[in-house]
Amino acid sequence: MKNRNLLFVCSRNQWRSPTAETVWAKEVGVNARSAGTSPNARRTITEADIGWADIIFVMENKHRAIIKAKFGQAAEYAVIHVLGIPDDYQYMDDDLVDLLEQLVEPYLR
Repeated sequence: MKNRNLLFVCSRNQWRSPTAETVWAKEVGVNARSAGTSPNARRTITEADIGWADIIFVMENKHRAIIKAKFGQAAEYAVIHVLGIPDDYQYMDDDLVDLLEQLVEPYLR
């Protein structure tokens, strides 16, 4: 079975999405990548990221809206799930890790 490519997106790619990338990169059968929607992000999302991803997980509704607006056709058929995780956590915060595992796991079954 082919590995699944998971893209995690938040605003600045500092805390939430890099935490998700770290957590899921250890999972067998998963390739994980993270990016941010802001031009000031540590790593800004690209059209290539959208093409690469089997599933895109965004932290908030605004991230999905930005992706759809910025990438139009490239994002038209992208599978995007909103996790609903506010920007209240630091990198690898235990509560954030637990939340990510709870929310992402069902999509991988």
